[in-house]
Amino acid sequence: MSGKLFDEVLRRLRRVCLALPEATEVVAYGNPTFRAGKRSFAVLEVYDGQLSLALKVGEQRQGDLLTDDRFYPTPYVARHGWVSLKIEPDTDWDEAERLVLESYRWVALKRMIRALDETE
Repeated sequence: MSGKLFDEVLRRLRRVCLALPEATEVVAYGNPTFRAGKRSFAVLEVYDGQLSLALKVGEQRQGDLLTDDRFYPTPYVARHGWVSLKIEPDTDWDEAERLVLESYRWVALKRMIRALDETE
């Protein structure tokens, strides 16, 4: 696992996630975790040697994404509609950012979503 790739991905995630209303970064279970209020919406982790971005997408969307081999069920929380995107040097960051936003909308409070909608 390249520390350089991890650092680059974390920089990108911070730029995207912390621009969202009331989003914060904490370390949870040793991983950089982004939250809307008290609820997590994005986690950068290394699982089984694979750098991954865990996101809440809901059960239906989870099923759709899991047909793509870039995704796998997020350990421990997949039953709650979470998937993990394998991060590679050629990851499509437009897609990753859309998924982060989708995940944020799953967990954010209504006032946060209103604030987001006002900025888009």
